[in-house]
Amino acid sequence: MAGQSNQWRPTCSLAALLARAAVVAEIRAFFADRDVIEVQTPTLGRTSTTEPQIDSLHTADGAFLQTSPEHYMKRLLAAGAPSIYQLGPVHRAGETGRLHREEFTMLEWYRLGFDDAALMEEVTALMDRILGCGECRRISHESLVGALAGDQADLDLRFANAVERLGEGRWFVTDYPAAQASLARLRPGNPRLAARFELIVDGVELANGYHELTDPTELRQRMARDNAIRAAAGRPHMEADERLLAAMAEGLPDCAGVALGVDRLVMLAMGASNLAEVMPFAER
Repeated sequence: MAGQSNQWRPTCSLAALLARAAVVAEIRAFFADRDVIEVQTPTLGRTSTTEPQIDSLHTADGAFLQTSPEHYMKRLLAAGAPSIYQLGPVHRAGETGRLHREEFTMLEWYRLGFDDAALMEEVTALMDRILGCGECRRISHESLVGALAGDQADLDLRFANAVERLGEGRWFVTDYPAAQASLARLRPGNPRLAARFELIVDGVELANGYHELTDPTELRQRMARDNAIRAAAGRPHMEADERLLAAMAEGLPDCAGVALGVDRLVMLAMGASNLAEVMPFAER
């Protein structure tokens, strides 16, 4: 009974709670300085991502806890919203470990008229504000991992090992292969590459960004390919988000967007080694 009596307590310290609040305040100040407005979209939706490597939590009536606010935010942009950001909880089934939780806090933002290069500059400015000034070096995906070969599990392992070898420092991995474009557009004049980047800080995968795909026909095709990969892996079929596709058909403006793990950012800012040290209740 004595051991169980303490199980109600938060999993992080008061110092971590204060550090987290300070990081969140700095994030909001950063975007206020740039006239990027904060929005709030649903955490529960009729559809979810088709991404082959992500599984969604769902309710008994078939609704999905959102893995990202991306689809809703793009619908806002198509409806005429200016540059926007969102800060809040997202959910991904089966994600547990030192750097993973089924529920975590995501910062996602979209900048009208930006490409991936311009967005990387803004991500760098945010890192300087939260973590202190430091160089963000760049390396292409092919230079980091090598030419694509093998199945997805092998590629994921190669990428994880390559990230570990980068060691300390801040790195943008750029120019992803077209097969891993996700929702990024392909490079004009070089459709072999996608306008996608990932930020790695001290060996931690922190942010993933794109010069956004705006073609609904191409997106529908990619969703179908995703589901074929999911079926081959024994994962459930995910219906295409028809509302997102309709919004894109109406006209998604030229923009770039990025998603960043806030809990990981707080962990890095504090010099912690586990998300449980910076999350108030990392019980699940």
